[in-house]
Amino acid sequence: MSEYFEVILRSIASFGLLLIGTRILGKQTISKMTMFDFVAAISLGAIAANIAFNTSIKSNHAALAFVVYIIIIFMMALISLKSRKGRKLFAGDPTIVIEKGKILDKNMKKMRYTLDYLNQQLREKDVFNIEEVLFAIIETNGTLTVLKKPQFRNVNRQDLMIPITPEFKLPIELIMDGEVIKENLEHNNLTELWLKMELNKRNLVQRDVLYAVLSANGNMYVNTYDNHIHSPIDKE
Repeated sequence: MSEYFEVILRSIASFGLLLIGTRILGKQTISKMTMFDFVAAISLGAIAANIAFNTSIKSNHAALAFVVYIIIIFMMALISLKSRKGRKLFAGDPTIVIEKGKILDKNMKKMRYTLDYLNQQLREKDVFNIEEVLFAIIETNGTLTVLKKPQFRNVNRQDLMIPITPEFKLPIELIMDGEVIKENLEHNNLTELWLKMELNKRNLVQRDVLYAVLSANGNMYVNTYDNHIHSPIDKE
């Protein structure tokens, strides 16, 4: 019974260490990973797993190894931040696979990157005709970045000379799950009285509202608990 209790405690401890380590290393650890991030994540996961269930390994030794890995990864991240050469060493360089509309087969062979996979990633970018592509680059995290030829790019407001309303702030969440987010009101010089008046204009009170957000253009989106949709499409 004591062994089961030990595994439970070690599992909780390893999860805590993994969470703390991820917080220290930052969001980059859980974003689309470079080769360095991949190796780091695999190593940390393996050590955390051993802390959890491998009772033949002393927990303090495994915890020490985990801390050492965190320090190594953190130091490498600092080097990458300060040095361009360091970034190239740990993450590598992006690779161009299409240049001026021409497929660079030699670059693809170096990466063991097939035409089938290239076409798949182009389709994921809504490109079904390779003739539309001016440049395509494989980034260090494995994703494909595509620059279309000018004639195939989407038209925007600037191209059409359509006037736009400037926006200088992000949307502000005011109510979530029926609760007023007071911090957001205070940080944006808004009051609960103002919010109450805005809801009154819509014949609503706070308890009716599931979610409310003030957009950058000043419009407020409000979603109530009763959405008056009696037959939802995804109803099981």
